Amino acid sequence: MANPRTFGWTSIVALIGLMTTTVIYAQHVDVDSNPAAPFATYKTYAWAPGTPAPDPLNNQRLHASIDQRLAARGLTQNNANPDLIVTTNVTTQDRVEWVPGGFAYGPWWGARGAYLDTSPEGTLVVDFYDARTKQMVWRGVATASASEKPMKNMEKMNKALNKMFEKLPIGAGTVGTSGNR
Repeated sequence: MANPRTFGWTSIVALIGLMTTTVIYAQHVDVDSNPAAPFATYKTYAWAPGTPAPDPLNNQRLHASIDQRLAARGLTQNNANPDLIVTTNVTTQDRVEWVPGGFAYGPWWGARGAYLDTSPEGTLVVDFYDARTKQMVWRGVATASASEKPMKNMEKMNKALNKMFEKLPIGAGTVGTSGNR
């Protein structure tokens, strides 16, 4: 007969593992903004250094994609006297998750063949600062599994940017540009 203590512990661990594996691969996007910021007055922006994407070409594509989205919302780049300062930070880290195996019944209750899986996860942060007050006025954060293929990562970044810019209170009503959806 199976030990009730062993069955309870194993079942709880297996259930937690199953719950975490179902949501881990979904892209997650959060946006926050300062409601007191004068978004209607922002007409120009400039770039400030951040943390570049690991692939320099994707970093260039990321900035070009944001430039297109800002232009679609009526903002122009002006390095001499900007209203907004824009920065991006792209990081990757290894995500470790427990993947449960099958279950055995009878005298050998519990998970069988469970293992730890390591996969890369990327985070994209886009920040807007009021150039005059130096205060952050808007932030978009996206997290998703990363790929070894740079173009696949760029597709994920564009998808995240589309979600972020839907909630940008500047020139609302226009979303992304063709080729970036």
